[in-house]
Amino acid sequence: MAYSSETKAKPEKKKMKTKTPAGKMTDKQKADLKKHMEKHKDLKDMSPSQLKSHRMRMMAKMRKGMTISQAHAEIKK
Repeated sequence: MAYSSETKAKPEKKKMKTKTPAGKMTDKQKADLKKHMEKHKDLKDMSPSQLKSHRMRMMAKMRKGMTISQAHAEIKK
């Protein structure tokens, strides 16, 4: 049985245009997120579990390359 040197071509994955590898946040992003969360904590408009959920959603958006304002606007939709 002969094996061919050709292999099945796998479809190429689309690469995201971010400055950092996927799943990593820059120090500036971390600082911005911390500042953003302090504002919500000071307003006392959310319970601790809501704050955590909001923070995690913001982190997910920011890892994709969004800014604080873009991520927050998308979450509020």
